[in-house]
Amino acid sequence: MTATATGRPRRILVTGVGAAPGLDVARRLMALGCEVIAADCDPNAIGLRLPDVTARVTVPVREPGYAAGMLRLCAELRPDAVVSTVEQELPGLSALERDLAVLGTGMWLPPLPAIEACTDKARFAEVLTAHGIPAPRTVLPDQLGRAPDGPLVVKPRRGQGAKDVIYCATRVQAAVLCELVHDPIVQERVSGREFTADCLVDRDGRASVILRLRLVVKGGLAMVSSTVCDAEVERQVKAVLTATGLVGACCVQGFLREGSPHRIVITEANARFAGGFPAAEAAGADLVGQYLSGLTGHSVDHDRLRYKPDVRLTKSYETLAVTEGITP
Repeated sequence: MTATATGRPRRILVTGVGAAPGLDVARRLMALGCEVIAADCDPNAIGLRLPDVTARVTVPVREPGYAAGMLRLCAELRPDAVVSTVEQELPGLSALERDLAVLGTGMWLPPLPAIEACTDKARFAEVLTAHGIPAPRTVLPDQLGRAPDGPLVVKPRRGQGAKDVIYCATRVQAAVLCELVHDPIVQERVSGREFTADCLVDRDGRASVILRLRLVVKGGLAMVSSTVCDAEVERQVKAVLTATGLVGACCVQGFLREGSPHRIVITEANARFAGGFPAAEAAGADLVGQYLSGLTGHSVDHDRLRYKPDVRLTKSYETLAVTEGITP
């Protein structure tokens, strides 16, 4: 599925190449034989320096020119599809779906309610609670009196990548932190063994789930992951996918708490590839390849999403490019 009907390589626009999901998706698509347009709103994004990509700096999603800029980019380079790894831009891309289709550019996006459930952490907690899925108790700043006693987390309601996530011990501390974090929520702090489920949900609603433990986490990114099989966790993850309505590539995170009333607590879901998804591929799951198949209107082969447990992957930082004579 890496070539068009005319035989030329598929041209895929990948957004958010300054962070791990976009960088690794771009690399994997190139390894599969695709031409990649690497895009990010930060001119210093590392993925713009990948060899053999067509690099473009885009308009930030929260600026008024985002939609027009995206249409110009696609009209110029005519990608066959867009793969977004920036959840904040999904509502804007959804609004552009018809216009991009006219340009021959396809997308595989969840419905808007699913996007809202994943980009709004308060809404996500409401959805899980309504479906009886254990989640951290979550309140808004004006509901602090209802916050649980004990360790708490203050985080942006619509954040990504563990940015501005702050831990504290009391409601008084949480109240102060709510003045520092933009549009915050306050959650019960959950501990245990942290896991991520890398998921692919086809257009008929069938889901494949690849589970891995997050053994070393830095800045919200799993630097060391180990795949694991756990039927109970898989069932709970699939319940989350059904409750939110997610389709395509997505991920679900949570904690395993042995000996607690709820062994599995779900903390978030993302309508994008996870930063540590290469662990799923290292364990044998053709995650990006089968996503590309579904993205281009073909069927997803779930047999190719089977994986081996106990495969450990370690990510590292690297020097990708050294340049001279460039003004910051």
